[in-house]
Amino acid sequence: MKVLRTIQKVLQWAVIGFFASSILAVVAFRWLPVPVTPLMLIRCVQQVGRGEPLRLRHHWVPLQQMSLYLPVAVMASEDQRFMQHHGFDLTEIQNAVEERRRGRRQRGASTISQQTAKNVFLWPRSSWVRKGLEVYFTCLIELCWSKERILEVYLNSIEMGDGIYGAEAVAQWHFGCTAAQLTRPNCALIAATLPNPLKFSSRHPDSYMLRRQTWIMRQMRNIDPPYTLSP
Repeated sequence: MKVLRTIQKVLQWAVIGFFASSILAVVAFRWLPVPVTPLMLIRCVQQVGRGEPLRLRHHWVPLQQMSLYLPVAVMASEDQRFMQHHGFDLTEIQNAVEERRRGRRQRGASTISQQTAKNVFLWPRSSWVRKGLEVYFTCLIELCWSKERILEVYLNSIEMGDGIYGAEAVAQWHFGCTAAQLTRPNCALIAATLPNPLKFSSRHPDSYMLRRQTWIMRQMRNIDPPYTLSP
């Protein structure tokens, strides 16, 4: 019985520690830049395992120092109801369930908030445990962060190419400019890679990517910018 009580106490403190540390991390990242993500570390380990040189290009810039077209492009491509929902797009979830029921090709219904939670706090491989934690962290960041902050963290942390993370890195390495100088077509092309940035390249787009870019640019007309640039 003493051993069981000890195990129970350890588990209780582990749960308390997890919730306390996760809340503190979310509150801290409300203001602090995210220096590194689990995916960045995983990719570095994979590179070392293959005997390749490390590639980790990542430079944090504030949202106001990015092209206004970029958040519009990723919302048009990934999450058109981002500014309306509270972390979960119930319409897209229902559509995905219906398509699965009809036996059609399965598609994701993850929002930008969910992708941000996964990128910053969790690991990429899908499982029921990770999905549950993703829901938890999504609720936390929606509660503690503004929509603009979620976009800022997302656009600074997401993988955008081989060893390339965030808007500033992809702007420099694929377009030879800063994140603020990205054009509307540039941003649509970056957004077109996001389902699989290791397969699709915004630097060397194929015909599929160019068609996707055109579709995103049409969708961008229906998306209001999430903020306005100061004069």
